[in-house]
Amino acid sequence: MTQFLIQASWLIPIYGLLGAVLALPWATGSIRRTGPRPAAYLVLLMTVIAFVHGMVVFSGIWNEGSQQLAIQWLKVADLDLSLALDLSVVNIGAEQLIVGLSLLAQIYALGYMEKDWALARFFALMSFFEGAMSGVVLSSSLFMAFFLLEMLTLSTYMIVGFWYAQPLVVTAARDAFLTKRVGDILLLMGLVVLSTFAGSLKFNDLYEWVKTADLTPTVATLLGLALISGPIGKCAQFPLHLWLDEAMEGPNPASILRNSAVVTCGAYVLIKLQPIVILSPIALTVLIAIGTTTAIGASLVALAQVDIKRTLSYSTSAYLGLIFIAVGTQWPGVALTLLFTHAIAKALLFMSIGSVILTTNSQDLTELGGLWSKMPATAIAFIVGSAGMIGLLPLGCFWGLRLGIAFLWREHPVLAGVYLLVNGLTAINLVRVFRLVFWGRSQPKSRRAPEVAWPMATPMVFLSVFTLMLPLVMWRMSLLPPWQYLNPEVVLMLVASGLLGCVIGATIYLHKALSRSTRLSLRMAQDLLAYDFYTERLYQLSIIFVVNQLSRFSNWLDRYVIDGFVNFVGLASIFSGESLKYSVSGQSKLYLFTIVVGTSLLGLLMTWSLLSWPMW
Repeated sequence: MTQFLIQASWLIPIYGLLGAVLALPWATGSIRRTGPRPAAYLVLLMTVIAFVHGMVVFSGIWNEGSQQLAIQWLKVADLDLSLALDLSVVNIGAEQLIVGLSLLAQIYALGYMEKDWALARFFALMSFFEGAMSGVVLSSSLFMAFFLLEMLTLSTYMIVGFWYAQPLVVTAARDAFLTKRVGDILLLMGLVVLSTFAGSLKFNDLYEWVKTADLTPTVATLLGLALISGPIGKCAQFPLHLWLDEAMEGPNPASILRNSAVVTCGAYVLIKLQPIVILSPIALTVLIAIGTTTAIGASLVALAQVDIKRTLSYSTSAYLGLIFIAVGTQWPGVALTLLFTHAIAKALLFMSIGSVILTTNSQDLTELGGLWSKMPATAIAFIVGSAGMIGLLPLGCFWGLRLGIAFLWREHPVLAGVYLLVNGLTAINLVRVFRLVFWGRSQPKSRRAPEVAWPMATPMVFLSVFTLMLPLVMWRMSLLPPWQYLNPEVVLMLVASGLLGCVIGATIYLHKALSRSTRLSLRMAQDLLAYDFYTERLYQLSIIFVVNQLSRFSNWLDRYVIDGFVNFVGLASIFSGESLKYSVSGQSKLYLFTIVVGTSLLGLLMTWSLLSWPMW
């Protein structure tokens, strides 16, 4: 039975897509009498089946070892397209993480979206989301992974624009789609070039090709830059990072997945591409530079945000920047550990703030406060998620951060310092948010704030318990190093950075109005961080300005040159036609005379041409 389910592992991504199809009659309004709830239950059923199937496959792979599964889809001449899956412990573990978080987010959405008229459409999109993500992490082919990443881009556009009646939501969906398209197009270019050189797009074949690849430095650099462009867009890294901030306009249950699982898929593809990217040292350097810039910059920007969802979305970009550094320094184990532990902690944080937003109808930090006594389960969930995010021994992210600092400390001490700095800044930010939301006096919007109902509380409590037990799970899976291999200096520095950040976050002065300073230098610094280093304005003055000027020139060329010539030919035809109509008399003699004169002139012209031609 286990072997049969392993051979049927290709169904795991299909379950999510099937759930989306089953929900369509309710999503499109074809079925109205039952309400949208049956669609949600069907999607939940498909997710549960996918999770159970994945658990059986994980157990089988753990005992029997990795397997390759290929189902031929189309073979014509030299074209061979097949559904190829790589069933390893890591891949199945990533798939289970995605499906498990998707299941919790869907249960959470039953309470959060209870009164939304488009509940069925939302669950259909969530199921589509889940199916695409599961396929990405299981894929053993770069072509299939790219195809599924495009599905993720489409689903991001639809789910960010879920409340399409709001102009800001439409703008956010458009910007998220177009920003990702930039990276996707460059990745497609790299995919085509890689297919030409290697002759195959299966990851195992590519790894064998890399051993004997003979590329010029220029070609290797261009190929490496193209391959990392897609993950840069998917993981919201500088300069393609603005979409994640704007994507917070979508429903919060979707934000749970987007900040934990969706960005995980982009980083997971980057980790798979790392053995190919190493062909170009410049591409690795670019990865490190982008990761460092995003990690530090996003951590600083998060400190100045007053929107509770946006401050956490920037911290997502920061932690993924650390993953980019790990890949650029060729430590994929660090990237994987940090990727999985961050996803769990960030999902819990978004569940907590989603409960606050639903109860208070506000996500502005200046309008909240005093929720600790009113929403204790939500407050505890936020504390546990925050502890899982920072380097607090022995919770989840501590192990990924410790591993990264230990590996980087001797060869790249500056990058190890970046890990410590981001950990400290994240601690400051999370403590700041906790003080503004759960501590202090109640504000008008937080005076009556009861705890959320069980559909939202149950997954939040379950994920809180799982976050606390995550070190035990990692130990049972042999993911934790023996105690004798722990570097006391690294552990001390990591714990100290987290504690120092908590102390600073707990003691800095926070005013509810968060008023701008009267000192010009401090006010400029506040604005610089609050507006994300004016990145959007820089885009307006550079890329968008150039595109607008090119568009205007193209419009002028089309209107006055191309259309002008066509209009001239048309006017000439009209003028000649209008002129000839006056020669129409209706007399045959005049017509015959015209023909004779014209023929005579043509004959004279031909005779003159022959006489003037030199005779040899």
